[in-house]
Amino acid sequence: MTNSNEKLQEIRLLNQFNLKSNTAGIKVHSHDASDDIIAAAARLYDKGLTDHVDGGYLTDRGREAADHAQCLMRLLGG
Repeated sequence: MTNSNEKLQEIRLLNQFNLKSNTAGIKVHSHDASDDIIAAAARLYDKGLTDHVDGGYLTDRGREAADHAQCLMRLLGG
């Protein structure tokens, strides 16, 4: 199974969350971010992984997904 650019953008966003804090979210600014990142943030929201369409905080499911994404990056040495 190959990963699409859309999935890779979502993984990149998940890797930006600070998992050491439940009070640290991210904000995707429409005037700063690329259209791909804005769309990835919206897809994460649609999937129930974040609580706002422009980032926000991780849901419980989102926290699990971000933990897996960040663990994979550590395993790959990234």
